[in-house]
Amino acid sequence: MDYFDQVLNVSEESINYYRKNGHVRIDNVCEASEIEFSRHAINSAVQDRKSQLALKPLEERDTYGKAFLQIMNLWPDYPDVAKFVMAKRFASVAAKLLGVSKVRIYHDQALYKEPYGGLTPWHQDQYYWPLETDQILTMWMPLIDVTETMGTLNFASGTGNVGYLGDIPISDESEKMLSDMCQKQGFEIVNHGGMNAGDATFHSGWCLHGAKENQSNVMREAMTVIWYADETKIITDPDPQERWNKGRRDDMTRWLPDRQPGQMADGKLNPLIDPFS
Repeated sequence: MDYFDQVLNVSEESINYYRKNGHVRIDNVCEASEIEFSRHAINSAVQDRKSQLALKPLEERDTYGKAFLQIMNLWPDYPDVAKFVMAKRFASVAAKLLGVSKVRIYHDQALYKEPYGGLTPWHQDQYYWPLETDQILTMWMPLIDVTETMGTLNFASGTGNVGYLGDIPISDESEKMLSDMCQKQGFEIVNHGGMNAGDATFHSGWCLHGAKENQSNVMREAMTVIWYADETKIITDPDPQERWNKGRRDDMTRWLPDRQPGQMADGKLNPLIDPFS
Protein backbone atom coordinates (compact mmCIF):
# COMPACT_ATOMS: atom_id res chain seq x y z
CA MET A 1 0.00 0.00 0.00
CA ASP A 2 1.22 3.50 -0.83
CA TYR A 3 2.41 5.40 2.23
CA PHE A 4 -0.11 8.21 1.74
CA ASP A 5 -2.99 5.70 1.55
CA GLN A 6 -2.27 4.31 5.01
CA VAL A 7 -4.83 5.15 7.68
CA LEU A 8 -3.22 6.78 10.72
CA ASN A 9 -4.17 5.82 14.25
CA VAL A 10 -5.53 8.68 16.37
CA SER A 11 -5.73 8.23 20.12
CA GLU A 12 -8.94 8.80 22.05
CA GLU A 13 -6.99 11.32 24.09
CA SER A 14 -6.26 13.40 20.98
CA ILE A 15 -9.85 13.16 19.76
CA ASN A 16 -11.24 14.24 23.13
CA TYR A 17 -8.71 17.08 23.42
CA TYR A 18 -9.66 18.37 19.96
CA ARG A 19 -13.38 18.26 20.66
CA LYS A 20 -12.99 20.08 23.96
CA ASN A 21 -10.47 22.72 22.87
CA GLY A 22 -10.97 23.07 19.10
CA HIS A 23 -7.34 22.26 18.32
CA VAL A 24 -4.82 19.48 18.85
CA ARG A 25 -1.22 18.64 18.04
CA ILE A 26 -0.41 15.22 16.57
CA ASP A 27 3.20 14.29 15.89
CA ASN A 28 4.55 12.28 12.96
CA VAL A 29 1.47 12.73 10.82
CA CYS A 30 3.97 12.56 7.97
CA GLU A 31 7.23 10.83 8.85
CA ALA A 32 10.57 12.48 8.21
CA SER A 33 11.46 9.89 5.58
CA GLU A 34 8.44 10.96 3.50
CA ILE A 35 8.21 14.71 4.06
CA GLU A 36 11.19 15.79 1.96
CA PHE A 37 9.68 14.74 -1.39
CA SER A 38 6.46 16.59 -0.59
CA ARG A 39 8.38 19.61 0.61
CA HIS A 40 10.30 19.76 -2.67
CA ALA A 41 7.05 19.48 -4.67
CA ILE A 42 5.29 22.16 -2.63
CA ASN A 43 8.27 24.51 -2.72
CA SER A 44 8.53 24.12 -6.48
CA ALA A 45 4.83 24.91 -6.89
CA VAL A 46 5.08 27.89 -4.54
CA GLN A 47 8.00 29.33 -6.49
CA ASP A 48 6.10 28.86 -9.74
CA ARG A 49 3.00 30.62 -8.40
CA LYS A 50 5.08 33.24 -6.60
CA SER A 51 6.67 34.26 -9.89
CA GLN A 52 3.20 35.30 -11.07
CA LEU A 53 2.64 37.64 -8.12
CA ALA A 54 3.64 41.28 -7.88
CA LEU A 55 4.95 41.19 -4.33
CA LYS A 56 5.93 44.41 -2.64
CA PRO A 57 8.96 44.47 -0.32
CA LEU A 58 7.98 43.22 3.13
CA GLU A 59 8.29 46.66 4.72
CA GLU A 60 5.78 48.13 2.22
CA ARG A 61 2.98 45.62 2.88
CA ASP A 62 0.01 45.92 5.24
CA THR A 63 -0.37 43.70 8.30
CA TYR A 64 -2.04 40.87 6.37
CA GLY A 65 0.60 41.02 3.64
CA LYS A 66 3.40 40.86 6.20
CA ALA A 67 1.83 37.88 7.98
CA PHE A 68 2.64 35.24 5.38
CA LEU A 69 3.10 34.38 1.74
CA GLN A 70 -0.20 32.66 0.92
CA ILE A 71 -0.42 30.42 -2.14
CA MET A 72 -3.80 28.71 -2.52
CA ASN A 73 -5.09 25.51 -4.10
CA LEU A 74 -1.97 23.97 -5.56
CA TRP A 75 -3.38 20.47 -5.96
CA PRO A 76 -5.28 20.95 -9.27
CA ASP A 77 -2.14 22.13 -11.09
CA TYR A 78 0.69 20.16 -9.50
CA PRO A 79 0.28 16.34 -9.39
CA ASP A 80 3.01 15.78 -6.82
CA VAL A 81 1.33 18.27 -4.48
CA ALA A 82 -2.04 16.60 -5.14
CA LYS A 83 -0.59 13.33 -3.81
CA PHE A 84 0.05 15.11 -0.50
CA VAL A 85 -3.26 16.98 -0.37
CA MET A 86 -5.37 13.93 -1.30
CA ALA A 87 -3.57 11.62 1.14
CA LYS A 88 -5.94 9.24 2.91
CA ARG A 89 -3.37 9.23 5.71
CA PHE A 90 -4.10 12.87 6.53
CA ALA A 91 -7.81 12.71 5.72
CA SER A 92 -8.21 9.77 8.12
CA VAL A 93 -7.03 12.00 10.97
CA ALA A 94 -9.46 14.73 9.94
CA ALA A 95 -12.34 12.27 9.70
CA LYS A 96 -11.63 10.76 13.12
CA LEU A 97 -11.40 14.16 14.78
CA LEU A 98 -14.65 15.25 13.12
CA GLY A 99 -16.39 11.93 13.81
CA VAL A 100 -17.33 11.26 10.18
CA SER A 101 -16.49 8.56 7.65
CA LYS A 102 -15.86 10.68 4.54
CA VAL A 103 -14.56 14.19 3.98
CA ARG A 104 -14.19 16.62 1.09
CA ILE A 105 -11.33 18.94 0.32
CA TYR A 106 -12.22 22.62 0.68
CA HIS A 107 -8.83 23.83 -0.49
CA ASP A 108 -5.15 23.69 0.34
CA GLN A 109 -2.81 26.60 0.91
CA ALA A 110 0.89 27.03 1.45
CA LEU A 111 1.49 29.52 4.27
CA TYR A 112 5.11 30.63 4.30
CA LYS A 113 6.03 33.21 6.94
CA GLU A 114 9.04 35.04 5.55
CA PRO A 115 12.14 35.82 7.64
CA TYR A 116 11.16 38.57 10.09
CA GLY A 117 7.62 38.45 8.71
CA GLY A 118 4.88 40.02 10.78
CA LEU A 119 2.29 38.56 13.13
CA THR A 120 -0.82 36.77 11.94
CA PRO A 121 -3.74 38.58 13.65
CA TRP A 122 -6.30 36.66 15.67
CA HIS A 123 -9.11 35.40 13.45
CA GLN A 124 -11.67 32.67 12.81
CA ASP A 125 -11.32 30.81 9.51
CA GLN A 126 -14.99 29.94 9.27
CA TYR A 127 -15.88 33.62 9.08
CA TYR A 128 -14.85 33.18 5.40
CA TRP A 129 -16.34 29.74 4.71
CA PRO A 130 -19.88 29.55 3.23
CA LEU A 131 -20.55 26.04 4.53
CA GLU A 132 -23.51 24.86 6.58
CA THR A 133 -21.49 22.77 9.02
CA ASP A 134 -19.26 22.92 12.06
CA GLN A 135 -17.59 19.67 10.95
CA ILE A 136 -14.69 21.39 9.23
CA LEU A 137 -11.05 21.71 10.19
CA THR A 138 -7.59 22.69 9.00
CA MET A 139 -4.34 20.75 9.20
CA TRP A 140 -1.27 22.98 9.61
CA MET A 141 1.95 21.08 8.93
CA PRO A 142 5.48 22.53 8.93
CA LEU A 143 7.65 21.27 6.10
CA ILE A 144 10.82 21.99 8.07
CA ASP A 145 11.62 21.85 11.77
CA VAL A 146 10.27 25.04 13.34
CA THR A 147 10.64 26.75 16.68
CA GLU A 148 7.96 28.75 18.46
CA THR A 149 9.90 31.94 17.63
CA MET A 150 9.33 31.24 13.92
CA GLY A 151 5.59 31.73 14.32
CA THR A 152 3.86 28.48 15.25
CA LEU A 153 0.14 28.91 15.84
CA ASN A 154 -1.51 30.26 18.98
CA PHE A 155 -4.99 28.93 19.78
CA ALA A 156 -7.70 30.22 22.10
CA SER A 157 -8.93 26.98 23.65
CA GLY A 158 -12.68 26.55 23.75
CA THR A 159 -13.53 29.13 21.11
CA GLY A 160 -14.19 26.35 18.61
CA ASN A 161 -17.31 25.51 20.61
CA VAL A 162 -18.45 29.13 20.95
CA GLY A 163 -18.97 29.66 17.23
CA TYR A 164 -19.34 32.98 15.44
CA LEU A 165 -17.73 35.82 17.39
CA GLY A 166 -18.85 38.71 15.19
CA ASP A 167 -18.19 40.51 11.94
CA ILE A 168 -14.44 40.62 12.50
CA PRO A 169 -12.29 39.94 9.41
CA ILE A 170 -8.56 39.38 9.92
CA SER A 171 -6.88 42.75 10.45
CA ASP A 172 -5.15 44.99 12.96
CA GLU A 173 -8.60 45.51 14.48
CA SER A 174 -9.22 41.75 14.85
CA GLU A 175 -5.87 41.37 16.63
CA LYS A 176 -6.81 43.97 19.24
CA MET A 177 -10.50 43.15 19.61
CA LEU A 178 -10.10 39.39 19.84
CA SER A 179 -7.03 39.58 22.06
CA ASP A 180 -8.98 41.77 24.47
CA MET A 181 -11.96 39.40 24.30
CA CYS A 182 -9.77 36.38 25.15
CA GLN A 183 -8.36 38.19 28.15
CA LYS A 184 -11.74 39.35 29.42
CA GLN A 185 -13.46 35.99 28.94
CA GLY A 186 -10.54 33.94 30.21
CA PHE A 187 -9.87 31.76 27.18
CA GLU A 188 -6.61 29.87 27.64
CA ILE A 189 -4.04 30.67 24.95
CA VAL A 190 -2.10 27.59 23.85
CA ASN A 191 0.93 27.33 21.61
CA HIS A 192 2.04 23.76 20.91
CA GLY A 193 5.66 24.89 20.70
CA GLY A 194 8.40 23.88 18.32
CA MET A 195 7.51 21.18 15.82
CA ASN A 196 9.39 18.81 13.58
CA ALA A 197 8.70 18.60 9.88
CA GLY A 198 5.66 16.35 9.44
CA ASP A 199 4.14 17.05 12.85
CA ALA A 200 0.80 18.85 12.58
CA THR A 201 -1.82 20.82 14.41
CA PHE A 202 -5.50 20.53 13.56
CA HIS A 203 -7.99 23.26 14.39
CA SER A 204 -11.71 23.68 13.87
CA GLY A 205 -13.24 26.34 11.66
CA TRP A 206 -14.40 28.48 14.58
CA CYS A 207 -11.29 28.04 16.74
CA LEU A 208 -9.73 31.45 17.24
CA HIS A 209 -6.04 31.45 16.29
CA GLY A 210 -3.13 33.59 15.18
CA ALA A 211 0.68 33.58 15.23
CA LYS A 212 3.51 35.77 16.40
CA GLU A 213 6.17 37.20 14.12
CA ASN A 214 8.88 35.05 12.55
CA GLN A 215 11.82 36.23 14.60
CA SER A 216 14.33 34.15 12.63
CA ASN A 217 16.14 34.55 9.32
CA VAL A 218 14.62 31.27 8.07
CA MET A 219 11.45 30.95 5.98
CA ARG A 220 8.74 29.24 8.03
CA GLU A 221 7.42 26.73 5.50
CA ALA A 222 4.00 25.30 6.30
CA MET A 223 1.33 23.54 4.25
CA THR A 224 -2.34 23.45 5.15
CA VAL A 225 -5.28 21.35 4.00
CA ILE A 226 -8.92 22.04 4.89
CA TRP A 227 -11.52 19.25 5.00
CA TYR A 228 -15.25 19.23 5.75
CA ALA A 229 -17.78 16.45 6.26
CA ASP A 230 -19.31 14.93 3.15
CA GLU A 231 -22.99 15.81 2.59
CA THR A 232 -22.37 19.41 3.66
CA LYS A 233 -24.47 22.14 2.06
CA ILE A 234 -23.62 25.71 1.15
CA ILE A 235 -25.41 28.22 3.36
CA THR A 236 -28.68 29.53 1.96
CA ASP A 237 -29.04 32.90 0.26
CA PRO A 238 -30.63 35.16 1.41
CA ASP A 239 -29.41 34.70 4.94
CA PRO A 240 -28.53 36.98 7.85
CA GLN A 241 -25.86 39.47 6.90
CA GLU A 242 -23.34 38.07 9.34
CA ARG A 243 -23.50 34.74 7.50
CA TRP A 244 -23.35 36.07 3.95
CA ASN A 245 -20.44 38.48 4.31
CA LYS A 246 -18.20 39.46 1.41
CA GLY A 247 -15.54 36.95 2.41
CA ARG A 248 -17.99 34.07 2.19
CA ARG A 249 -19.35 35.22 -1.16
CA ASP A 250 -15.81 35.52 -2.51
CA ASP A 251 -14.91 32.09 -1.15
CA MET A 252 -17.95 30.50 -2.76
CA THR A 253 -17.02 32.02 -6.12
CA ARG A 254 -13.44 30.77 -5.79
CA TRP A 255 -13.84 27.30 -4.27
CA LEU A 256 -17.41 26.36 -5.29
CA PRO A 257 -17.71 28.01 -8.72
CA ASP A 258 -20.09 25.36 -10.07
CA ARG A 259 -22.48 25.40 -7.12
CA GLN A 260 -25.13 27.79 -5.74
CA PRO A 261 -26.26 28.74 -2.22
CA GLY A 262 -28.33 25.99 -0.66
CA GLN A 263 -26.86 23.25 -2.88
CA MET A 264 -24.56 20.45 -1.79
CA ALA A 265 -20.93 21.53 -1.48
CA ASP A 266 -19.71 18.83 -3.85
CA GLY A 267 -18.21 20.83 -6.69
CA LYS A 268 -15.40 19.94 -9.04
CA LEU A 269 -12.84 21.56 -6.73
CA ASN A 270 -14.05 19.62 -3.69
CA PRO A 271 -13.04 15.98 -4.24
CA LEU A 272 -14.39 13.30 -1.92
CA ILE A 273 -11.85 11.44 0.21
CA ASP A 274 -12.99 8.11 1.66
CA PRO A 275 -9.98 7.26 3.83
CA PHE A 276 -11.35 4.01 5.22
CA SER A 277 -12.30 2.33 1.93
